[in-house]
Amino acid sequence: MARASSKASLPKNLTFEAALARLQEIVEELEDPEKGLEASLELFEEGVALSRFCRGKIDEIQKRVEVVLKETPEGFATRELDATGGDEPDEEESGA
Repeated sequence: MARASSKASLPKNLTFEAALARLQEIVEELEDPEKGLEASLELFEEGVALSRFCRGKIDEIQKRVEVVLKETPEGFATRELDATGGDEPDEEESGA
C-alpha cells in the first residue's frame, strides 16, 4: 500500500469553495470511529493545509474589499461584523 506524503499538497487551481467542501468531507471522515490512526493523521494534515488555504483567501479578499472601500466616494462606512453572526440592522437603518 502506497503511503501519501506527510505534507498535503493542494491543487494549483483550487477554489475557496472546493477547499471548504473538502474540509467538510474531512470532518465527516474524521468522525468515523473505524478510521485508523494513520488515515486520521493524513486527513488531519490535509485539513490543516486546506484551513490555511481558506484563511489566506479570506485575508486576500478582505484586503481587496478594503482597497475598494477606500476608493469609493464618501458615504460608505464600514463597521465590524457582529461577533455572534447576527445580521440585525442598525436602529438608524431600520427606521426605529
